[in-house]
Amino acid sequence: MTVETNGVIHDIGYQRYTGPRLGRAYAVRSLYSHGLRTAFGLGRSAKAKVFPWIVVGLITLVAAVITAIRSQTGEVVVSYWEFPEGISLLVILFCAVVAPELVSRDLRGGVLPLYFSRPLTRWDYALAKYAALVSAVFLLLAGPQLLMFVGAAFSVEGMSAVWHEFGDFARGLSVTGVYAVTFAALAIVVASLAGRRAVAAALIVALFLVTTPIFGVLMGIAYSGSETGELTGQSLKLSQLAGLVSPMTLVSGVGRWWFATDNSVGPYGPLYGLVALAIVVVCVLLLLLRYRKVAR
Repeated sequence: MTVETNGVIHDIGYQRYTGPRLGRAYAVRSLYSHGLRTAFGLGRSAKAKVFPWIVVGLITLVAAVITAIRSQTGEVVVSYWEFPEGISLLVILFCAVVAPELVSRDLRGGVLPLYFSRPLTRWDYALAKYAALVSAVFLLLAGPQLLMFVGAAFSVEGMSAVWHEFGDFARGLSVTGVYAVTFAALAIVVASLAGRRAVAAALIVALFLVTTPIFGVLMGIAYSGSETGELTGQSLKLSQLAGLVSPMTLVSGVGRWWFATDNSVGPYGPLYGLVALAIVVVCVLLLLLRYRKVAR
């Protein structure tokens, strides 16, 4: 009995990779830059660009109006460090849309095992996504503030006045940094818990906005015991501590502790700073724990 073999070995050109292996640091940088581009819809469809750039346009428009009023009247309508507080709702909406784009899509698409293959680690992934959201929020606020600074620099006279204006601008950037790291930490950890972007966005908005009425109730209680409108004793203490219950008023309280002259947070400024720092640390730790267990 004879067996005929007609098999043929084909050389289809597979070769070993002999180029440079860029390693873990390059992978982290790439993930960060991709996340930052995703936040503003760059490199994606026109639909993905609509909302983030509408928010950018609205905040820039507010800054332009403030700059125009100052150039015409010479009065500072809103200081740099107060600017983020005035448009904080837009920042929350931005975080609610961008954070799910950064992490919820990967959860729902089941692509995390591909990311977690070497050399990228789970913590690298989580921290790169968080850093991308922090940078996006910071740029969202710092860009319009830069516009305000440029407009103000051409409105004042003398280099000393410009230098003083730059000092005010630097204060604004410092408060902007607090907003960025705090809002991003809260938004990214909530988004990492939901695979559906709509659900994640709703949870993020709820986290920020549900606590705001509590602040209003506490302030109402504080003023209810005052007939003249001036707070004293326990009512004053309650009003100074009320801002701790909401992320929006918490971060605003940090800015007031640093730069305000009305003493609205009283002697509790350091407490505002410690609570904000604790929130960021806890949220980052929860984020790392989340990605330690996910996709195993």
